[in-house]
Amino acid sequence: MSLSSFGLNPFSLHVVRDDMLHPFVSGNKFRKLKYNIQFAKANGYETLLTFGGAFSNHIAAVAAAGKELNFKTIGIIRGEELESKIFENTTLSFAQDCGMQLYFISREAYRQKTETNFINHLKKQFGDIYILPEGGTNVLAVQGCEEILENVSENADYICVPVGTGGTMAGLVKASRKDQQVLGFSALKGTFQSEEIGKYTSKTNFSITDAYCFGGYGKIDADLIRFINRFKREANIPLDPIYTGKMMFGIMDLLKKGHFKENSRIFAIHTGGLQGIAGMNQKLKKKNLPIIE
Repeated sequence: MSLSSFGLNPFSLHVVRDDMLHPFVSGNKFRKLKYNIQFAKANGYETLLTFGGAFSNHIAAVAAAGKELNFKTIGIIRGEELESKIFENTTLSFAQDCGMQLYFISREAYRQKTETNFINHLKKQFGDIYILPEGGTNVLAVQGCEEILENVSENADYICVPVGTGGTMAGLVKASRKDQQVLGFSALKGTFQSEEIGKYTSKTNFSITDAYCFGGYGKIDADLIRFINRFKREANIPLDPIYTGKMMFGIMDLLKKGHFKENSRIFAIHTGGLQGIAGMNQKLKKKNLPIIE
């Protein structure tokens, strides 16, 4: 895409539209689920169980994939108070419409979701289930994310990606060449995802910044909203406020600050997440802030 309207001519920015892979299982969620679902089918599982919060892209994607591929789906949702607000929540109502059974637990109980006793209790309660971790990251998910670079790897000097759990970035680092730089934009405070990435690859040609997390996960301000709306008008590419909006805001700022070498080829991975815009706009209206167009 041209950066002339942003005053950044010496650079080449390519947006990899992984958000267009599937209308409901888009971007990195499609990649993460691909081999997990193949494994589940091959091993006779009929039910997928996973975890997420109020506006989780992962919950929505698993529910949609289950509906399309004839899996039963179960969502363990963080926050008991949400049970009475399903129909006010676009993500949870979508998941339920796809057939997902939603179970709401306290935040305290949710923190135990990876503990053996908690997992054993779920298996006792729901039977033969294939468990997907929150956010979807595991070995098979990283394998799927490696494929993002199949058609772009040779041309990229920098590969930029939003970071949540770190699984998508781990796949990109594994698939990258050592002379390429993979730059992660954390959607939340901290760069602890580096440790997660290190579980899947020994490569070190990557870095993560949380300078553009806007205060933490799910937090945004009017400047970010204005940027997202401007980007959509000028580039005709929608961005979500939790992940890709923050990444693209960060890329533009780093370009202005001279972080990237002139004439370098920058690839930004659009990881999807657009389903979350409706829910965010509900929050913005309550705060009398501008909405995402």
